Amino acid sequence: MTAETAPPAHVFDVTTDTFETAVLQRSTQTPVLVDFWAEWCGPCKSLGPVLEKLARDYGGAFELAKIDVDKEPQLAGAFQVRSIPTLFLLKGGQVVDAIPGALTEGQLREFFAHHGIEPAVTIAGADTDAADAEAAAAPVDPHAEVVRLRGEIAAAPDRDELKLDLALALLKTGAAAEAQQLLDALPANLATDDRTVNARARLGFAALLKDAPAPEVLEAAVASDPDDLRARHLLGTHRLVGGESEAALAQFLEMLRRDRDFEDGLPRKALIDAFRVIEDAALVGAYRRKMSSVLF
Repeated sequence: MTAETAPPAHVFDVTTDTFETAVLQRSTQTPVLVDFWAEWCGPCKSLGPVLEKLARDYGGAFELAKIDVDKEPQLAGAFQVRSIPTLFLLKGGQVVDAIPGALTEGQLREFFAHHGIEPAVTIAGADTDAADAEAAAAPVDPHAEVVRLRGEIAAAPDRDELKLDLALALLKTGAAAEAQQLLDALPANLATDDRTVNARARLGFAALLKDAPAPEVLEAAVASDPDDLRARHLLGTHRLVGGESEAALAQFLEMLRRDRDFEDGLPRKALIDAFRVIEDAALVGAYRRKMSSVLF
């Protein structure tokens, strides 16, 4: 959204002076999603149009408040924003949930549904909107993403945030060595970004996969012998590194169910390490409860 472009309905910029009225007071009537962003942030620029589309689709079921962290550092500090994009959902003048990092349109729709926010009911275009949502929720091919990002970096070699995006995409393809090199070369402002910290944690899991069999081989091993916990651990690690968080947790939890003492408590350790890496707080919370039910 630029100064030359009028914001869509239900989308507005917020400053320190307007925050109380535009966000806190408004949230007592309608949920307000606050988007902390910046011009230099690549993921923010990708997420912004998705949020604005949803604001249109939902037709006033929520309001989208945009806060530029460079222009409003006091607000970013008040919300303890450590990385961008970061989203906060406010209801009744209170923060009820937060999302660090960018989500797909499908994930955002699930987030809204979880909080009882439903899109406006329309007849015309309903099928198109559903198709758009389904397409947005479809997983991105990490290999295609690597190709796309390499092209963008070639056109703009000074955009370090694209290199971070490329490192994350490379991790999903198993190219841990190149991802490590990119992460090591990031400037200080990105080296402490939550996504960088997450990527380095994923590198620890990726190191476990050196010389490991392919996921298909491990799946066959587990199908043949469900008690092959070494295969389960490697399969879960493959899933985690590949971004399939729930599939990874399912394998680690099944290890715990079958033998909690395997290799000096590896199942429990794998779950705890995965909890540190996975950003989906709801998913982590659900599996923490499942782990507790098995242990206690």
